[in-house]
Amino acid sequence: MNFTLTDEQSLIVRTVRDFVERELYPLEQDVERSGELPRAIGRAIQDKVQALGFYAPNIPAEFGGGGLDNVSLALLERELGRTSMALSTWWGRPSNILCACNAEQRERYLLPSVRGEKMDALAMTEPEAGSDIRSMKTFARRTGSDWIINGTKHFISHADIADFVILFAATGETNSGGRQSSRMTCFLIDRGTPGFEIRQGYRSVSHRGYHNCVLTFDDCRVTNSQVLGEPDHGFDIANTWLYATRLTVAAMSVGRARRAFDLALTHAAHRRQFGHPIGRYQGVSFKLADMATAIDAADLLTLSAAWRLDQGFPANREIAQAKLFATETLARVTDEAIQIHGGMGLMDDLPLERFWRDARVERIWDGTSEIQRHIIARELLRPLGC
Repeated sequence: MNFTLTDEQSLIVRTVRDFVERELYPLEQDVERSGELPRAIGRAIQDKVQALGFYAPNIPAEFGGGGLDNVSLALLERELGRTSMALSTWWGRPSNILCACNAEQRERYLLPSVRGEKMDALAMTEPEAGSDIRSMKTFARRTGSDWIINGTKHFISHADIADFVILFAATGETNSGGRQSSRMTCFLIDRGTPGFEIRQGYRSVSHRGYHNCVLTFDDCRVTNSQVLGEPDHGFDIANTWLYATRLTVAAMSVGRARRAFDLALTHAAHRRQFGHPIGRYQGVSFKLADMATAIDAADLLTLSAAWRLDQGFPANREIAQAKLFATETLARVTDEAIQIHGGMGLMDDLPLERFWRDARVERIWDGTSEIQRHIIARELLRPLGC
């Protein structure tokens, strides 16, 4: 792996960081205190990103997207991680799963998403099916050329601003290792479809202004043309397109950890106690050393996993390691940054207490830390027949 960034990658980092610092940092406190991001402000962010030519960077160029490789995309996400999720969402990264659309679906869903005319939300998690998605209860029953869907999804991020959802629903049962589990099908369902309701979700301490929603389906009828991929093959779709989203979480965690560290480093250099900058004392300087080391390690794990994807190498273990280590590093770094700032670290005059709260969810969504450890261990032991 070549650790030197290309000219294009260096430009991506500079451009995105400059945009985040200039356009998004000034909006953070209002979003944090109100818990809302007005749609008009989100659209204004979207317009500015499109003017930069950076909208839909994760979608292949053949569909009108930026067509970035995985390393470049991780660098971009790392810089977006420096600001709040409510703001960075409007940068516009449609779900890669839309690349599985057929020709008709591309015109209806993929291309409008690439142009910024529509926004999607991924609907998979249920009250009784989080990590164990094969136990989902939302069920789609085929009737002629239509499907009737009933069930509930929750923790569905930014569904309140989405124009359609990418829904995974059970469509039958199969026996796997002596256990009955669901076959799954993926659907594209428009906001406003009869029988489909989007409700306000739970109040979370993490990522204020970036809302989770509850989705209910009550005899919601969709046509066969809204099936993404093949019926009963939703797991194939998910495994092909979704597992690398853990890299996004890892990259954003690295960016946020770096911003928290920068604040702690500056404070340690200028805050004086007992006649010296507090950074001169080992109690603080050793914290800074450990923080910098862990952030660099998380960064390299993330970029290495992205590089493996670009080379076409297996990367399941490496992605899980990056997600695990980066999110747990973010938790430690934000906690230590607050400790270095003392009491002021907990005041909302600084963004540290927000980073601290926001960090907690990163070890849960897109696969908990425990799930990542399970993936890593399984990948290590499987070649040995265990």
